Amino acid sequence: MNWYFAVIRKYAQFQGRSRRKEFWFFTLINACISLACSLVDTTLQLPTVMEGYGVLGALYAAFAFIPTVAVTVRRLHDQDRTGWWALIMLIPIVGILVLLYFMVQNSTEGSNRFGRNPKQNDNSTLSV
Repeated sequence: MNWYFAVIRKYAQFQGRSRRKEFWFFTLINACISLACSLVDTTLQLPTVMEGYGVLGALYAAFAFIPTVAVTVRRLHDQDRTGWWALIMLIPIVGILVLLYFMVQNSTEGSNRFGRNPKQNDNSTLSV
C-alpha cells in the first residue's frame, strides 16, 4: 500500500520520474479498489451514474483520474519520453498496446532531462 500512497501524495505532480514498481503497484491497487467499489455498488444496488459505473465507483474514478495520469507521465519521463506520449492511448487498440510497451520498459540509466533516476535516489524502504 505504500506505493499507492506514494502516488497519492504526489497527487498532481507531473514533473520528475517514477519507477516501474511505483507505477505497477499503484495500477494494481487502483484496480483492486475499483473492483471493490464495483462490488459494493452492485451489492447495495446503488444507482448508476452512467453505464457500468455506480455512484461509489464513479466517485473513486474521479478521485483517481489525476494521480493515474500523473504517474503515467512520470513513468514516461523515466524513459526520457515527454508526457505527451500518454495521448497515444487515444488510438484504439494500437495506442494502448504501445503505451503498455512503454510502461514495461526499464528506465534510462542515470539522469535525464526529467531528473535523476529514482532507483538511484530511492533509499527509502518502501515495501509491499
